[in-house]
Amino acid sequence: MSTEPETTEEAEPGTDSGTDGTPSGAPDATSGTEAAEGAEGASGVGAPDTEPEDAEGAGAEGAGAGSSDAAGGTDTDAPGTADADADTDEARRKSEAEAELAAQRVERERIERRKAAKQAPIDAGTKLSGRAADLLAAVRAVESGDKPPRAVFVPEPAQARPADRPRQPAPAAAPAAPAPAEHAVESVRQTLARAGAPETLAAQAASVLGEGADEVLRADPWQLLRITGVRPEQADGFARALLGAECGPDDERRGRSLTVWLLEQAALAGHTALEASTLAEALGRRGVPDPEAALQDAVAEGEALLFEDPLEDDSPAGGPAAAPRADAAADDGSGGSGGSGGSGDDEEGAEEAQRPVRVLLGLERYALAEESLADGLARLVTSVPKDGPGSADDWERAAAATRGSAAELIRAVAGHGLVLHTGGHASLADTAALLAAARELGLRAWSAVHSPLGRPAPADGSVSGQPGPTTVAGLLSGAEGPGRDADGALDLDLLVVADAPQLDVETAALLAESLPDGARLVLAGDPAVLWSVGPGRVFADLLAARVCPRVASRVPDEGPIGELVSGIGIGELNQVAAPGKEVVIVPVRDAGEAVHRTVQLVADSVPRAIGVPAEQTVVITPGHGGAVGTRVLNTALKERLNPGPGRFGGFDPGDRVAYSPVPGRTLPGEVVGADDEGLHLTCAGEPVVVPRQRVEQTVRHGWALTAHQAMGGRWPAAVVVLPGDAAQSLSRPWVYTAFGRAARHLSVVHGVEQALPRAVAEVPARPRTTRLPVLLRPQVPAAAPVG
Repeated sequence: MSTEPETTEEAEPGTDSGTDGTPSGAPDATSGTEAAEGAEGASGVGAPDTEPEDAEGAGAEGAGAGSSDAAGGTDTDAPGTADADADTDEARRKSEAEAELAAQRVERERIERRKAAKQAPIDAGTKLSGRAADLLAAVRAVESGDKPPRAVFVPEPAQARPADRPRQPAPAAAPAAPAPAEHAVESVRQTLARAGAPETLAAQAASVLGEGADEVLRADPWQLLRITGVRPEQADGFARALLGAECGPDDERRGRSLTVWLLEQAALAGHTALEASTLAEALGRRGVPDPEAALQDAVAEGEALLFEDPLEDDSPAGGPAAAPRADAAADDGSGGSGGSGGSGDDEEGAEEAQRPVRVLLGLERYALAEESLADGLARLVTSVPKDGPGSADDWERAAAATRGSAAELIRAVAGHGLVLHTGGHASLADTAALLAAARELGLRAWSAVHSPLGRPAPADGSVSGQPGPTTVAGLLSGAEGPGRDADGALDLDLLVVADAPQLDVETAALLAESLPDGARLVLAGDPAVLWSVGPGRVFADLLAARVCPRVASRVPDEGPIGELVSGIGIGELNQVAAPGKEVVIVPVRDAGEAVHRTVQLVADSVPRAIGVPAEQTVVITPGHGGAVGTRVLNTALKERLNPGPGRFGGFDPGDRVAYSPVPGRTLPGEVVGADDEGLHLTCAGEPVVVPRQRVEQTVRHGWALTAHQAMGGRWPAAVVVLPGDAAQSLSRPWVYTAFGRAARHLSVVHGVEQALPRAVAEVPARPRTTRLPVLLRPQVPAAAPVG
């Protein structure tokens, strides 16, 4: 039996953006790795700050050298005595020394200015709006000592939390954004029509660009790139139609907008920032004649933030030569050739200037979220859990009453604010034992999952008679869980997040900030599954950072499927004995046969031979598009399982659907009906009404899902489809995730031949560029316990 590597649905060529938030193609900027690319990108981005000062320093040194040469020429030409010659030599030496000291003073002042600038509040972000602007305002308020706005959660380690924290709407009932005014939409429509752009973009452009959107587009046509789905070549055509001869590839507005677009595409692929050299290379491929100038302009205008993250010996970034600090550009030659040595401050500044760094650019939204997350986690790691009903002896007795890794987990949680727990599906038994022990000790203990798909069945480790797991979104909004205390923090002592690898950086930041001081947080999950749909790799970053105890579950996933998936996790696609047809391989030759056999398996073979009905079987395929993507498979499965005319916007009562209220969160459901309010669904046993205008964007048929959509859930039977055109998109995490969705039976419709074992053995997770480990390093003591 074999299992296959992860396919990066976030950046899979040939697929399109789906309701699960998975991007449609690998962005140009995401091809680089996390390794530093060298000093070229660093100097390019740092030029706005260093060029004037470097010129100033060079000018001072040059002036000194010039006066020295002039003096020498005068001395040699003038007649005089030996005393006069000695006086002249002394004057020349004094002139050289003064010039040297002047150059050193300029260099010291420049270094001090750079240090001070790094400590000052950032000036970027003046063009932001909405939640990103609120987050930035809150950070600045904290920096200035003022009380932050109540509209956002901002780290305040030593301050009381506001009692009236905002209650975000539950995801299933999330209201649509207010529609822009009709006159604003009409103005944008006229501007689009004048340039030959699709008028259907008018409403979205008016919503994204805000009041006066038509004026914004006329002043900067490349702002069209802020609209989802618009490509650079389309924005270029729009700009040419509006600007005529004034339009050119070197337009600074184009460079700024392309920089932001590339960073947004990178976020869709999971990055929270990108290396400056990677961005510059991508801009060059897009025809920007001076990529470094475009990056400088984007930073200066607040469209992107610049970071210089130090590289340590054990930095995971690795790679080719790290970029020296940008402010070290004037060090060569300015330190003097001989003469008196510099002061201790000079040596310290020079050492700092030469320290290797990784130069990154990122969008403010994700930068602030990652910094807030680091602050919140550091607060948990460095704080001692508050005194509660359970003493140390009580915790030890609870641990002694259990066995194996569950006991290790209880002991780790007893004395630490943050604990990581790793393991497969069977490891839910460990967290269930922890929750039971904590509740017996009188602690307010809760568990949470990323989506309703992750809620365990009683046999999987839920605790009888105790509240079941909430969803993370429901917990944060107040729609589920314990609610918030008088200070606005979550009213609990212990929180276990059961599928932590699915947490993106923004959700994780809100979660960490919402926990009260002295609370305990356990992030649990399987590190071998696909990473989050949204940007970041929070769980993997924390495992790599080694800042808190880590407990590995020793409860194995049982049966042939468990044996198969465990092997995939270590890069081995093994043959497994399956006497009860737990694992079946179905070879196919082409796309048509793959679709036919998939429908046959779901509708006939699996119900007849395995006893699992079609409604309890999930189909998983690498992407939405293509000859065997979710669209084609869902069309074929609907025709066989629930034929109908699709009278409710393409849906009929009884249709299985995948509803995504927000990108990255998928709720399987079933169509109940429709009326003037919208499409009526039932999702996880709860009624949901999707407004008519949001049906097309948020609801798909759901017999067939992508691996990211299915992540977190398990079905009695799973049919994983691997068509021939999916070979390049397979990876170990994708195969591990897809195969692991089956509880009793797994059928693999196999058309990729040797690409499957090759992907399992050789294709790991696609790298993501993130900053969380670097942000945690200075905040968490190096001696933090590690399990």
